[in-house]
Amino acid sequence: MEKVQTFLIELEEHPRTGAGSPEQLKYYHGEVWSREVNKKDRFVYEIFEEEEEVSVTLIQSLDHYDDE
Repeated sequence: MEKVQTFLIELEEHPRTGAGSPEQLKYYHGEVWSREVNKKDRFVYEIFEEEEEVSVTLIQSLDHYDDE
């Protein structure tokens, strides 16, 4: 749970860098990124920038990969 809290703080301060190996996802319209919480779970989010304001929308969290 502490790792999730760290991610949320980092998303607010600097959404493109930090823990969880952030990477921009290809084949999406817009600026969509992913961060690894653990081997199974990820945060997927989109970054929006207008003038000097940056906002982040969480698209998916946890259970990114289905159990096989």
